[in-house]
Amino acid sequence: MSYARDRMPLSGRVAVVTGAARGLGAATARELDRRGAKVALLGLEPQELAHVAASLRQEATWCHADVTDDAAMADAAAHVAARLGPASIVVANAGIAEGGPFADSDSVSWRRVVEVNLIGSAATARSFLPALLTTGGVYLQVTSLAAMGTSPLMSAYCASKAGAESLAHALRAELAHEGVGVTVAYINWVDTDMTREADQYAVLRELRAHMPRPARKVYPAAHVAARLVTAVERRRASVYVPAWLRAVQPVRAFLPPIVTHIARTELPRLARTAPFEATGMLGAGGQADEEARDER
Repeated sequence: MSYARDRMPLSGRVAVVTGAARGLGAATARELDRRGAKVALLGLEPQELAHVAASLRQEATWCHADVTDDAAMADAAAHVAARLGPASIVVANAGIAEGGPFADSDSVSWRRVVEVNLIGSAATARSFLPALLTTGGVYLQVTSLAAMGTSPLMSAYCASKAGAESLAHALRAELAHEGVGVTVAYINWVDTDMTREADQYAVLRELRAHMPRPARKVYPAAHVAARLVTAVERRRASVYVPAWLRAVQPVRAFLPPIVTHIARTELPRLARTAPFEATGMLGAGGQADEEARDER
């Protein structure tokens, strides 16, 4: 049945959410569940995944899986199919971030951000694409304002989100004739562990404070999740949260020079008041990723 003609288009469908242990991923899983979907949660924190799964009303399952591990993701896809059926919705949400000057950055941490945010999205798409081709489903790629613009001291995050956006556009063109929808989500600040920890670093906090007032607002994860799920229901090509981000698309080419102009003045001033330092992985999700790598 068509999503557009079905009064409850997600009822009974199987949805997969990566990075689902907390934050936006957990909120999206709960919103999908509220609208009748059977949800599979993927992530690195078994206890948190089990807790979220237990809070859902519909049938659910969870898998401990690193999105950058092709074999683990293939196993997760097989587990989801066996427990719930073929996926109709796949939300590539898993993401991490670290901040600090590029020249002083730890190469392993910098690379890991790109691996999770970009390579992890590709592995997610590759693992679940056979199911989406069968169901005529939707792949939702979570990106960021960082994909359209840029930010000093966040080079790995910006590069990886821009790459994830480009990946999603390529998949949309490649899969259009196959009946698979691809949605790109552009989001700004969401109230998550990652954002809250970023605000503990004076430089990152000050950089956000220098954004235009509407661009500083932090939105509850549940609000953002509701917008993302509605976009999936309607098979939209894109969704912007907040909605004004859509207006950035036509002028995105002007953002890097504007940011450079502001940074040329503000970074030296900030450097005099607070040292620039590497943040390490931000938030509990980032820390879980570090712990999982240490265990391997």
